[in-house]
Amino acid sequence: MSALFNFHSFLTVVLLGICTCTFIKMQFPAILEHRTGFRGFFWKAARIGERLSPWVAVGCFSMGLSIIFF
Repeated sequence: MSALFNFHSFLTVVLLGICTCTFIKMQFPAILEHRTGFRGFFWKAARIGERLSPWVAVGCFSMGLSIIFF
């Protein structure tokens, strides 16, 4: 089933996207300099990961547990 139709899969994809964009921005900041256009979406995801990192970490941890046990 597609991640768009399954809410659990959609949340997993969103959390992985936020974590990946944040990691890329920390390692290679020049890639996500553009704040507009298509790359602006990834810049915003990286900004969410930077500012809300404790909440994103809790979300990733709980999502990992739910994938393992359910």
